[in-house]
Amino acid sequence: MNCLDRNSLYSTLDSISESLFFKSHIPQSQRVAAARWIASRQGLPGSYAGMFAPTEQDTLGVRLFTGEAIRARARIAHVLGEEGCRILTLLNVPDEHMQGSLNRAVRGFVARLEEAERRGYCMGTYCCGTCSAAYWRNLAIHLLPRAEERLRLGLNELKQVRSANGKWRRFPFYYTCLALTEIGPELAKSEMQYAALYWRNNLKKFALAEGSVARRRAAVGQRLLELCEKGVVNS
Repeated sequence: MNCLDRNSLYSTLDSISESLFFKSHIPQSQRVAAARWIASRQGLPGSYAGMFAPTEQDTLGVRLFTGEAIRARARIAHVLGEEGCRILTLLNVPDEHMQGSLNRAVRGFVARLEEAERRGYCMGTYCCGTCSAAYWRNLAIHLLPRAEERLRLGLNELKQVRSANGKWRRFPFYYTCLALTEIGPELAKSEMQYAALYWRNNLKKFALAEGSVARRRAAVGQRLLELCEKGVVNS
């Protein structure tokens, strides 16, 4: 399956994310072609803070990797921009042009982030719960500065909006759980333990369901529980 869809940044990123998440092989020719195309969208009209611009098709609405829908244009642009930065980093294609595009995208978002912090916004979150979780995924790979400090503050904010049965208000549950597994138990122990309350009661229904979204959600829940149950996350 070709992971590059020139009509949709979302489809391209989602296809690559699927392969990386499940450790499926991506031929080098496809890695290079996809990375070049993603990089070519840096700073185009419609991009958020100079990151990677959605296509017209994307502006009609997209989904997070774990299936939650996003329809607001600014949110689509921000999340796809963050995901573009993350995917280019993980593809790690050795090319000066692509690295330059990634560096400019990161600088653009960091400038926007620091501007918001100067206005008094919490440095651990960004905009809404969806945007915050996308931001945390890039902090988790240390793509942005002061990553650990920002993650600690963000996770403390997350703790304040717990609702019931392992979920949170304002934050998309499955996508946030994905971010927690990437952050890891050293920082996210408390919230992973909390989310495990939901997964212990509900994982089986996702494992038995059909479709790519159910498969992804089941894998996220399984990973989170494994971290808890293997004693990595201590009570």
